[in-house]
Amino acid sequence: QVQLVESGGGLVQTGDSLRLACAASGRTFSYYAMGWFRQAPGKEREFVAAVRPSGDVTYYAESVKGRFTISRDNAKNTVYLQMNSLKPEDTAVYYCAASWTSDNTPSRKPNEYYYWGQGTQVTVSS
Repeated sequence: QVQLVESGGGLVQTGDSLRLACAASGRTFSYYAMGWFRQAPGKEREFVAAVRPSGDVTYYAESVKGRFTISRDNAKNTVYLQMNSLKPEDTAVYYCAASWTSDNTPSRKPNEYYYWGQGTQVTVSS
C-alpha cells in the first residue's frame, strides 16, 4: 500500500514557475515508477511526466517537454515536478501516481497506475 500526498500548487502568472512535490508513505516507494497526470475541467486526465523507479530515465508529454522536469528522491520518498514557463493551458489539477511494471517502464495510461494522490490545483493566469 502506498499513500501519496501532493503539494506545491497555486495561482501563478504566465511564464512563472512552480515546483510540485508528492510525498509517499511506505517503505516500497523505490519499487514503483512514478507519474504526474493532470486534469482540466471538462477534459480527461492526461499524462504529463513519469520516472522509472531508479530515477535514471524520464518520460514527458510533448506539450511539456523542455519546460517540465520530473525527478525523485528515493531517500525522501518524494517525487517532484518542476514546471517552468507556465502557460494558461497548463491550468489543471495535478495528480501524482504510482505504478509497478515488470520492466520498470512507466505507462502513460492512467488506468495502469495503482495509487493516486488527492491532487493539487495549478492555475496559470494570462
